[in-house]
Amino acid sequence: MSYDNPQFWMMIASIVIAICFVAMAFALIAIAVTVKRVVATVRNVEERVEPLFEKVNAIGEQGKLISVQFNDISENLSTATRHFAESAGLIREEVAELKLLVGQTAIVAKDKVEMVSHTIDRTQLQVISTTDFIQRKVVEPAREIAAIMAGVRKGLEVLFAPAPKQIDRVYVEDEMFIG
Repeated sequence: MSYDNPQFWMMIASIVIAICFVAMAFALIAIAVTVKRVVATVRNVEERVEPLFEKVNAIGEQGKLISVQFNDISENLSTATRHFAESAGLIREEVAELKLLVGQTAIVAKDKVEMVSHTIDRTQLQVISTTDFIQRKVVEPAREIAAIMAGVRKGLEVLFAPAPKQIDRVYVEDEMFIG
C-alpha cells in the first residue's frame, strides 16, 4: 500500500484509535482493581478494630466496678476509662470517615468509568462518521476520476496510435510474432 493512498492513512488512523481504546480499557481496569483493594483494606481494618472496641468497653466496665470498691483508685481509673472511651470514639469516627471516603471514592470511580464509556462510544461514532465521510467525499470521487483518466488515456492511445499494417501483403515470421 502506498503512502499516497488515502486508505493507507485511514488504516493508520484506525490502528491508532484502536490502541487508544485498549489503553483506556487497561486504565479502567487498573482503577477498578485499586478501588476494590481500598474497599477490602477498609473492611479489614474495621474487622480488626471492632474487637478493640469490645475490649475497651469491657475495661471501662471493670474500671467502674473497681472505682466503687476503691475510692482512692477510682479517680485514676475513671480518667483512664474516659481516655479509652474517647479513643474508642475517635476510632469510631475515623472508621466512619473512612467508610464515607470509600463510598465517595466508589461513586466517583463509577461516574468516571461511565464517563469514559460514553467517551469511547462517542469516539467510535465519530470515527465511523469520519470514515463514511472520507469514503463519500474522497475515495469514491478519486475512483471516478481514476476511471475517467484511464478512459482518456486509452482514448488518446487510440487516437495517436500508428496506423495498422495492411493485411494484403505477406509478412516475415518475425513480423507476425505477437509479443
